[in-house]
This record gives sequence, structure tokens and C-alpha cells, in this order.
Amino acid sequence: SELWDFTRISVTQNNLQELKEVWDQWDDETKQLFYRDYGDLPYLLDVKVDKHLFRALAQYWNLAYSCFTFRKVDLVPTVEEYTTLLRYLRIQANKAYSRAANVLTFLNRLISITGMSEQ
Repeated sequence: SELWDFTRISVTQNNLQELKEVWDQWDDETKQLFYRDYGDLPYLLDVKVDKHLFRALAQYWNLAYSCFTFRKVDLVPTVEEYTTLLRYLRIQANKAYSRAANVLTFLNRLISITGMSEQ
């Protein structure tokens, strides 16, 4: 991908401890209101970023079209597919605009195109 030639990628995960502490202080009613307005956003507090996967995917990101481009194939992941990439299955797809997807098919296609393995 040409993006790799023009972009330097630095991956840093912020310390989310303060946000986790705020979340833990809220009662169930406050948490439910937050879920209603913002969906499954709090689940992302528990997601660990896979730096190697992020770097591998970033080199295929097409800034102009906001999608991944592998050779002549453009892929725009759905919420379900991002869930698979993040390995976080508690996210509820019905809280965001999404389409039904066969996540395994997407993952297998991504693996074959990039030459990566499931590990």
C-alpha cells in the first residue's frame, strides 16, 4: 500500500484507569442511561489494542475512501467485523448502524489477503 510510504504509525494506548474508576462509581441507573445514549462504548474500556494487528491493518487503510484497500479489493468493516478484530464479543451490533455479516468469512478473507495467520 502507498500509505505505508507516507505515514509513520505510533501506537499508544492511554491509561484508562481514571475512566474505569468513574464508571465503577456510577449506580446501575446512571450506567443504563449512558448505555441508552451511547450504546456499548463502555465495553471499549476493557479492550486491549493489538499493536501488531493495528500496524498491519493501518498500512492498508485508504484515507481518501475511509476503508481498507487490499490490491483492488475495498473492504469497509461492519460493527460485527470490528468486534471480531477486537476479539470483544459483548458489543451489541443493534446499538449502531450495521448489516448482518458472516464475520468468519470476513476474517478468513482478511487473513488470506494479508497473508497473516489466526494467531
